[in-house]
Amino acid sequence: MYEEHALWIGTAEEKRCVLLPAMANRHGLIAGATGTGKTVTLKVMAESFSDCGVPVFLADVKGDLAGMCMPGEENGVLRERMERFGLGQTGFSFRPYPVRFWDIYGKSGIPLRTTISEMGPTLLARLMDLNQTQSDILKIVFRIADENGLLLLDAKDLRSMLQHVYENSKEYSAEYGNMAKQSISAITRAVVALEEEGADEFFGEPALEIRDWFSVNENGQGRINILDCQSLIRSPLMYSTFMLWMLSELFELLPEAGDLDKPKMVFFFDEAHLLFDHAPKALLQTIEQVVKLIRSKGVGIYFVTQNPADIPDAVLSQLGNKVQHALHAYTPAEQKKVKAAASAFYTNPEFDTFEAITGLGIGEALVSFLDMAGKPSVVERVFILPPQSRMGAIGDSQREQMIREDSLFSRYGEMVDRESAYEMLMKRAEEQEEAREEEKKRLLQEKEEEKKRRLEEKEEAKRRQKEEREAEQLKKKQTAALGRVAKTATGTIGREVGNEIGQKIGGSFGKRLGGNLGAALGRNLLDTLLRR
Repeated sequence: MYEEHALWIGTAEEKRCVLLPAMANRHGLIAGATGTGKTVTLKVMAESFSDCGVPVFLADVKGDLAGMCMPGEENGVLRERMERFGLGQTGFSFRPYPVRFWDIYGKSGIPLRTTISEMGPTLLARLMDLNQTQSDILKIVFRIADENGLLLLDAKDLRSMLQHVYENSKEYSAEYGNMAKQSISAITRAVVALEEEGADEFFGEPALEIRDWFSVNENGQGRINILDCQSLIRSPLMYSTFMLWMLSELFELLPEAGDLDKPKMVFFFDEAHLLFDHAPKALLQTIEQVVKLIRSKGVGIYFVTQNPADIPDAVLSQLGNKVQHALHAYTPAEQKKVKAAASAFYTNPEFDTFEAITGLGIGEALVSFLDMAGKPSVVERVFILPPQSRMGAIGDSQREQMIREDSLFSRYGEMVDRESAYEMLMKRAEEQEEAREEEKKRLLQEKEEEKKRRLEEKEEAKRRQKEEREAEQLKKKQTAALGRVAKTATGTIGREVGNEIGQKIGGSFGKRLGGNLGAALGRNLLDTLLRR
């Protein structure tokens, strides 16, 4: 509850245990074994921040935080706790809270997306655990895309860009330096692995304006943004991708704010051990950096987990506000963890912290919050207040209705796949293929035309040869015919001329001489005519 300018979380010996809003950006931890009341504490704190006018982000791993959109229901246990805390004389009432559902996969909430460009080559390289050479090549690929006006929005844009650089590596290497095809192939495999875990849904447009999380409703209550992680948590790489982007985006977006009366926003990460288990080194480094520095930007981060040992020491040391529910100590290893958890609190002389941790009941916790001077308070044994909203999940139809009625659904509900690197490179490839086909057709046509020309020339040559043969044959026939006619004609003329001469000479000698002379004249005449 938010009362008297403080977040009332529980009661210790009839004394209120409160978290001061001005100290809430010093981050915090909610720890405890399964079933000890961590989720109740988380909800009470989230409700209190909302009533304080602070927007909240919750990573809902089990799906049991969705009930915050509905008013709580009184039962025997809650009635007993309300009477114990004297809540009837306060502003406590069962009521819903302004909830907005998000889901990277777009099934249980408004789709949450960002673009490849906004993620950037540096974060992607860290996420995919690329070596230095591969990281440099990825940066070059982004630069080539930028210089050629090729937008990198979704995963297929990046894959197509890598393929384009792979196919033209020799040309690009002359300007940007050598880019081994083996390295490009390794990056492509890492992108495909990311796609297999859900990058197709996370990378795209419209991209989330993270400022939309920093909103309040008409009553001044901070909006509670619930990210459904039931499916996401089964894809560790995708969960890491989201976390890496979100923390980096927050850090870059928010200006330095210094000390504020209350945080700009508070983040709760339930089942935080799932976040840190097998997390990429880049994610761990980013979380450590953000936790250390984002406090000055007015953001508080709270991790909810089973044991403080689940949190890396570099992060754990930055968590000033602590709520420790019961832990089991059945084995030496568990006892060691409990002792470590107990040693993190300032000792209260009224009880043994180690014994208290192992003896806490459901709804009880050891609490230490920062005072106005920023110093941790002495640990108190506290009974946590009941939440004012409903415990547990809600029905799918009710969730779907709330999602579709949300004012942001019209903005983010449908993915928009505008023309980007993939489409532009595909279009370019199609144009190049069409150009190759046109060139192929042109060369084929030229070949056919050349073949046709040669065939026509060959036919023309044959025709001319035939005409020449026919002309020659005709000439020979004409010559032969002319020869026969001329021979007959000259022979006759010759004989007649010879006979005339012979008659002039007289006698048989004259006839023979005239005939021979006529024949000779005829032959000479014929030869002369044939030569002409």
